[in-house]
Amino acid sequence: MSRIGRKPIQVPNGVTINLENTVITVKGPKGTLSREFHKDMKVNVSETEIVIERPSDNKLHRSLHGTTRSIIANMVSGVTDGFSKNLELVGVGYRASKNGEKIVLNVGYSHPVEIAPEGGIEFDVPANTKITVRGIDKELVGAFAAKIRSVREPEPYKGKGIKYEGERIIRKEGKAGKKK
Repeated sequence: MSRIGRKPIQVPNGVTINLENTVITVKGPKGTLSREFHKDMKVNVSETEIVIERPSDNKLHRSLHGTTRSIIANMVSGVTDGFSKNLELVGVGYRASKNGEKIVLNVGYSHPVEIAPEGGIEFDVPANTKITVRGIDKELVGAFAAKIRSVREPEPYKGKGIKYEGERIIRKEGKAGKKK
């Protein structure tokens, strides 16, 4: 049996869970998230915890068991604490700035790149080479961080580009000189 799927999800104070058929809605101090889960998964909601059960041991149900539990746990965690991803800009002249709600990136192109937030995503620029993406939906935060990173992905020779904080870029050796 799935170790992750068996683990009950603790519901903190101030969070309300609403379950209608296969749609679960989690409401907390930071906002509301709603998501549909697979019709075969059984979600039991009580005042203090949520337990996910699977109907059988076939491969589909085993794979959905832990996944469903993780998604619902991330929803509960998101509406209470929220999620954030940090990005770093590496390169001479590479910088980021916040213009209203948008973020403006100068990363070696002939023009600045502007990215606007969508659906509950917030940007913060604590330094001109650091960007923080925040939100309550873990999937959306990760997708927006990946979107910003894709503007100028780190290259393997000098390591220039936009990378996640703590990401290790595997470096390649440059072109070898002519041997005599």
